[in-house]
Amino acid sequence: MLQQTQVKTVIPYFNKFTKKFKTIKALSKSHEKEILKMWEGLGYYRRARNLLACSKILVQNYKSRLPRSIIEIKKLPGVGDYTANALLGLVYNEPRIAVDGNVKRVFSRNLNIEERKINFDKFVKKNKKKLFIAKRNDDFVEALMEFGALICKPKDPNCLTCCLNKTCKYFKSNKKIKNIRNKMIKNKSFDIFCYLNKRKQIALTKNNQISFLKNFNLPEIKETNNSFKNQNWIFLKKYKNSISNLKLNINLYYKFSNKIPRMYNWYSLKNNKEFVPSFTKKIFSHLSTLF
Repeated sequence: MLQQTQVKTVIPYFNKFTKKFKTIKALSKSHEKEILKMWEGLGYYRRARNLLACSKILVQNYKSRLPRSIIEIKKLPGVGDYTANALLGLVYNEPRIAVDGNVKRVFSRNLNIEERKINFDKFVKKNKKKLFIAKRNDDFVEALMEFGALICKPKDPNCLTCCLNKTCKYFKSNKKIKNIRNKMIKNKSFDIFCYLNKRKQIALTKNNQISFLKNFNLPEIKETNNSFKNQNWIFLKKYKNSISNLKLNINLYYKFSNKIPRMYNWYSLKNNKEFVPSFTKKIFSHLSTLF
């Protein structure tokens, strides 16, 4: 849940989730629809699917326990180097460091060397004896990540109160490095076409070509085409939506009709027991003003 999502956002979801699924076995017996509904609003829904898939594999193949081999752990859905190292450190107290953006920044500033000039794998291996001097490796993994998030922050780091400032080259230097991460923002424009009926329902389909919302229930969505002809569609609203590094310019259209294309089904605009992604909920919100 914490991958690409802030702690304050995650806490209520985590509490609700762990209250519902007290063991990995209980999680493995659940259904994707149930997991996605509980995840609704957190975004990056592939994480939820991977979590469910992992639970099933661990129960079936590993007696509900995490494997101790990094090679085996990385075979699990959605688990890469960062997650694998974090798990081995946190669960099995192994001398590991989960190298994320926060940890890279801590080491980079301490050395006063730009992140792009550091091979972090080699750096950790070379300095193993200096880094892992205690037996509390699980605490060390967590502490490094928290230190980067709370003290050695991207902007306005707390250098004056930092416990490492006596040895930190960034703090001592008059020529401090700058780690600027330019996030590539993509702008896209979409036209969204919504079939509605008088029972406050909207027609949705999973048969869509939108990669960032693949296999979710959506209205008809097409990339904006300036040669678009009306065909009885009524323009409702132009608005913006952001998903990760995508900035979307959306034109929202609608029409009332009892006939809908094949592959579509009616869904309530308000009482949804099934999972609805935030992207779709925003569409629902705008359409609700018509009733």
